[in-house]
Amino acid sequence: MFSSPEEVFEKEKRYIMQTYKRPRIVLKEGKGVIVKDFFGHEYIDCVGGIAVNAVGYCHPRVVNAIKEQAEKLMHTSNLYYTEPQVKLAEKLSMISGMGKVFFCNSGAESVEAALKLASKVTGKHKFIAAEGSFHGRTLGSLSVTFETKFRSVFEPLLLNGMEFVRYNDAEAIREAINNDTAAVILEPIQGETGIIIPSEGYLKEVKEICTEKSVLLILDEIQTGFGRTGRWFCKEHEGIEPDIMTVAKAMGGGFPIGAMLAKEGIEFETNEHASTFGGNPLACAAALASIKVIEEEKLVDRSKELGAYFMKKVHDEGIGSNQVVKEIRGKGLMIGLELTKPCGEMVEEALERGILINCTSDKVIRLVPPLVISKEQIDRVISVLYEIIK
Repeated sequence: MFSSPEEVFEKEKRYIMQTYKRPRIVLKEGKGVIVKDFFGHEYIDCVGGIAVNAVGYCHPRVVNAIKEQAEKLMHTSNLYYTEPQVKLAEKLSMISGMGKVFFCNSGAESVEAALKLASKVTGKHKFIAAEGSFHGRTLGSLSVTFETKFRSVFEPLLLNGMEFVRYNDAEAIREAINNDTAAVILEPIQGETGIIIPSEGYLKEVKEICTEKSVLLILDEIQTGFGRTGRWFCKEHEGIEPDIMTVAKAMGGGFPIGAMLAKEGIEFETNEHASTFGGNPLACAAALASIKVIEEEKLVDRSKELGAYFMKKVHDEGIGSNQVVKEIRGKGLMIGLELTKPCGEMVEEALERGILINCTSDKVIRLVPPLVISKEQIDRVISVLYEIIK
């Protein structure tokens, strides 16, 4: 064990590549929505592992599932059948309406699989993505990620013929499609760019255009899935079915797991794709338990209810009328406060007051707390935000 946070900071700098800019806080344990630091100070977490800890920290059902599975079988590779993997695939198919599943370990991997599958099925190589998009940091997923700050050092990237069009503009997608277009890839809500919510009907129109033009539609539900927006998946708000869908983050209840889901008839065949750790028994057991918690504790409905409560309280407190706040956006418990100035300092101030928040796209406070957050905790978060913004 380390003797002090300073020792952690020093060794982290010595032994870990400096790819993250972190506040000087060492988190030690968590329960529900509360995390504790090295000294036992408590924080209400509105980052949730970046929308991962939907069922909260260390939910007993998830913890027990991991313990029980770890005592039986942790890993076999995909050379053999395992029950947890098949059970989870069936469950994902049932709650998503999709046909087949490919398991991997993260969101970026699921996007890589989706791009590869779309090229394989269509025999085409052009992809259309949206301005402001974020789909991952591997070379393939980075090719469909818009921001120059993520891409510039690594260009030229893997995908040739990439085209970015305006988000929330279906006609721009229609105009960009040509004879070599394999797929359109979109986030139903842009998360990293600052909780950008498209107009009602946008995704439905895009789906109609893709169907008309015989182009696949890939929906990136990595951040929006598993109840985050008040539905199991954000696509349900528009009543559409993509050809391919990517998921990860909240699926494992904090345990790393990702998946690419596709409609019947759109799939890889033997040796066309693989993942050594993808869908291992331990990850699948955690995901099955997490999904069970979401079902039994009605967290999808809770997300919808508490998201509405959160937004109303923000307006009632007058936060939106403050000259520092430009706009408030949200769907379920996926909320963004866009400010007129950078919010990095506000993140630090909130930390000092016992609240963990995240600043994305420089000027947007992103709030994606565990779906088990209480109204009392929301009230405390809004009170702190009001004090800081005021």
